[in-house]
Amino acid sequence: MAAAAPKPETLDAFAAAKGFMPVREGLALYAAATEAGALGLPLVEVGTYCGRSTILLADAAREAGTVAVTVDHHRGSEEQQPGWEYHDPTVVDPEVGLMDTLPTFRRTLHKAGLEDHVIAVVGRSPQVAAVWGGKAGLVFIDGGHTDEHANGDYEGWAPHVATGGLLVIHDVFPDPADGGQAPYRVHQRALASGAFTEISVTDSLRVLRRVSPGI
Repeated sequence: MAAAAPKPETLDAFAAAKGFMPVREGLALYAAATEAGALGLPLVEVGTYCGRSTILLADAAREAGTVAVTVDHHRGSEEQQPGWEYHDPTVVDPEVGLMDTLPTFRRTLHKAGLEDHVIAVVGRSPQVAAVWGGKAGLVFIDGGHTDEHANGDYEGWAPHVATGGLLVIHDVFPDPADGGQAPYRVHQRALASGAFTEISVTDSLRVLRRVSPGI
């Protein structure tokens, strides 16, 4: 069976949105979200930025009759601050002088027509994970790329992935020459736990299935 593909208008919205996810990885994320959506549980994204990947999760959630939940403090991760490589001055709040991607994210969802299929949680990932009360069909980790933040996202959210559900990790680079190593180390940690097995590799995107309840 061919992998599920988003509607052309969804791909257009994805292409127009601010963000860093390439199309190939986005299509792999959409396919994973479509599969996980069949569980009837929320699809959780850790690291919203301006909503580029949220569009794909929201479209998959709409098709499955569930909801996408996206978690971010919207103050930007470490590599998006002034003076760093991925800094975008257009998403700085001039009144407070800090990153604020929330208004751009809201406009992104509005333009895509997907506002009704997303719950946006503004807060820090470990704090939100600590009060999350149920299971998720999919958890997509794409937040901060330091070991502290990547491990915090994994420790907070991986236990909430339902058995049979999917854990998706972005920016996994086995070779340090290709990128930072924190997501790769989290990926290795997930595999070493015995709770997850890898089912898909698309460039830097890894999809793992939860095969046992223990973690």
